[in-house]
Amino acid sequence: MELLETLRTCFSCRDFTDDPVTDEQLVRVLEGARFAPSGGNHQGWHVVVVRDRETRQALGDLCQPPLRLYAAQAAAGEQPFNAVHPSEVDVDRAWATPVDDFPLFDNLGDVPVLLVVSIDLTTVAAMDKDLDRVGLAAGASVYPFVWNILLAARSEGLAGVVTNAVVPVEAEAVALLGLPETHAIAAMVPLGFPVRPLSRLTRKPVENFTTIDRFDGQPLA
Repeated sequence: MELLETLRTCFSCRDFTDDPVTDEQLVRVLEGARFAPSGGNHQGWHVVVVRDRETRQALGDLCQPPLRLYAAQAAAGEQPFNAVHPSEVDVDRAWATPVDDFPLFDNLGDVPVLLVVSIDLTTVAAMDKDLDRVGLAAGASVYPFVWNILLAARSEGLAGVVTNAVVPVEAEAVALLGLPETHAIAAMVPLGFPVRPLSRLTRKPVENFTTIDRFDGQPLA
């Protein structure tokens, strides 16, 4: 598959067939994904391939309270988990209120395979760690690798989705998977053969998000 076609058709898949994903396929995917850049080329990522159905479902169950809060904030007209505008939603009440909006996590045990990608925090340069805002820079050392996984999966006919719904309950997930204390979970990536492959994605045009010289400069058209 041509690179530009891959970029234009790499969709977020949450509905998979029952066809298994083999170790050989995963090795080929990760063999390509490993060439992602990282700060200092430290490559501090680790992938746990969750084959055990009960463990996959346990991770899906852990995600339920954060997803309930996500749904409650969205229903209130907020941007869920926003780092700029404080939420007015009652967190405890939201965490305890079941919702039916997230079937992927309700049935995470049924996905063909789940990859949990973590990053060793001792290997990343968090250049924004002293700024008075949510940190982003450390992700540069892991998210290119996560995205490469999905791009490489396309060559195997596979698809998946990046989710970090487990991050608010990371401590429980870390214990479940036996991750070292220096590792943070960057993403969970369910992978499989899509029920309905998509070939036409909708995104904002370049001139909507690119300007020349300044934020308020002329659009790059």
